[in-house]
This record gives sequence, C-alpha cells and structure tokens, in this order.
Amino acid sequence: MKKFEYCKTNHGFTLIELIVAMVVISVALVGVMTVVNYTTLHSADPVLRHQSIAIAEAYMEEITLKNYTDPDVDGEGSRALFDDVDDYDGLADAGAQDQNGNAISGLNNYSVSVSVLPQNYGPSGTEVAGLKIDVTVTDPAGESLVLTGYRANY
Repeated sequence: MKKFEYCKTNHGFTLIELIVAMVVISVALVGVMTVVNYTTLHSADPVLRHQSIAIAEAYMEEITLKNYTDPDVDGEGSRALFDDVDDYDGLADAGAQDQNGNAISGLNNYSVSVSVLPQNYGPSGTEVAGLKIDVTVTDPAGESLVLTGYRANY
C-alpha cells in the first residue's frame, strides 16, 4: 500500500486564506455600495438647486420691477394687488406662485418667503435710501437657497 505523500508542487488556497479574501472583498464591496447609494440619493440635487434658483430669480424680478414707494395708500391684501417693493415683505408661499398668486403646476413642493428691509447705501453723508430684498426658496429635499437683491429709490 502506497502512503500519501505531500507534494510541494500543489498550489491552492487554505481555508484561512479564503476567509481572509472574502472578508477583504466584502469590506471593499460595502464601501463601493455606499458610494453608489449616496450618488443615487443625491442625483436629483442639481435639478432641485437649478429649479430653486429659477424660482428665486422669478420672484426677485417681479419684486424689483415694482415701484420703490407706494403709489396709493389703499393697503394691498392679495399679491395681485402688490404695487410696490414693500408690499412683498413677509410674503410666504407654500408652493411657487405666479404674480397673480396662482399656484404653478409641478412646483407645489417648494416654499418661498420674502423679506424686504430698508438699507442705506454709499458713504456717510451721501447715503442713498434703498431696500434689501431676500428671497428664500426651500426645495422638497429641505435645502434652502437665499437670493439677495437691492432696490434703490431712483
């Protein structure tokens, strides 16, 4: 009967080497999957940011095109009657709206708030009266964007 002899030319992996390799591959795979998951979850962020900028710019343009001072004293109640920049102070829209206060389709998950504060510009003694306008847009993901503009009495 022939005895089993160990041959040094046999190549292979031991059980411990296989387990170590599986652990290393598993750790690497978890890292890769975490990056893929993060990328997938945040893939819409640039779209939301771009839409927030467009909404803020639209509101800012609407506001800055209005009169600096109130041409009448009737006290505006609805946005369709806003006729000067100060009327927009404290505006809070749940969902983006057009200048008449109508909801814009597809943008109902954005919220918009406006702040108008008096601010003088220029060197002391030659200051010009002005208004600082902050339009804050919050996207559906909860990220806020603030667009600041200025309106002088010209």
